[in-house]
Amino acid sequence: MHNIEITFYKNKNNKCPVEEFIDELDWKEAQKIAWVFRVIKEIENVPKLYFKKLSGTDDIWECRIKCNKKPIRILCFFADKSNLILTHGFFKKDNKISINEILKAKNYKKDYFERVKNG
Repeated sequence: MHNIEITFYKNKNNKCPVEEFIDELDWKEAQKIAWVFRVIKEIENVPKLYFKKLSGTDDIWECRIKCNKKPIRILCFFADKSNLILTHGFFKKDNKISINEILKAKNYKKDYFERVKNG
């Protein structure tokens, strides 16, 4: 077993963007996301179809979900080798992920490590 721990990022006000996103989805979309999370947790070499590093970023990754022909992305980063922190989710509208979504994930990552360091 691969044993990746998946954690939802929470800001200093205890707000959880990825949980809020998932809560807005229908049951089928949420189930598909849960399935992809299980694949990431349990499979050593997850196919890029479901999980890949975003090129040109400082270790920002994307969980890739397709449900009802709608691409869903959940961005994340590794706190360490076995702890994946999910930042936020969105519906992908273009071929490339918006720079604003990447910047949001980078800011969440920075906030996370600053609070862990000072916590």
